Amino acid sequence: MNTPTDPLLDLFHQTGAYLRGHFRLTSGLHSPEYLQCALVLQHPAHAERLGKLLAEALAALMGGSPKPALVASPALGGIVIGHEVARALGARFIFTERDPSGKMLLRRGFSVDPGERAVVVEDVVTTGGSTREVVEALQAGGAEVLAAGSIIDRSGGQAQVGVPRVALVTLSVVTYPPDNCLLCQQGVPVIKPGSRQVG
Repeated sequence: MNTPTDPLLDLFHQTGAYLRGHFRLTSGLHSPEYLQCALVLQHPAHAERLGKLLAEALAALMGGSPKPALVASPALGGIVIGHEVARALGARFIFTERDPSGKMLLRRGFSVDPGERAVVVEDVVTTGGSTREVVEALQAGGAEVLAAGSIIDRSGGQAQVGVPRVALVTLSVVTYPPDNCLLCQQGVPVIKPGSRQVG
């Protein structure tokens, strides 16, 4: 990523959320750069602003369709922004979690109604895997998933999640497969900055 001129990326710099080093992403890929959304979203005013902006972007993506009744996000990273998007849309909010086998599920008594209109919200998309799993979990419960959104899209717009998707900022970020990582070859220690443990 280059030095940002986008005001939203400036916000990541101001809050110390734009990190450089050697990171193992949730997807398993390695990258020299990482956007730690939690450092931005710890500030309620920033979370509210980003939630409103993402709600507006989702509404524009869906055109004249009736607004969704439900917003769902993957735990843990999507919870704060998902909740703020739900607030802006006047929708209810739920989140999915992984079971011990790694499968993304609705837990804690959360459920969806057949035909319920939903959107999926994530903080950062790299491969789209987590968002796609939430989409599939909602569809398995009978929900109609209209769209997905994220604050940051690291895929350069390439990630496919099974429904139309929008992001507030789209970036093309260098990533490496773990078995062919330039940073590993240089002996740079790798860290996992997100909420999930390295397994």
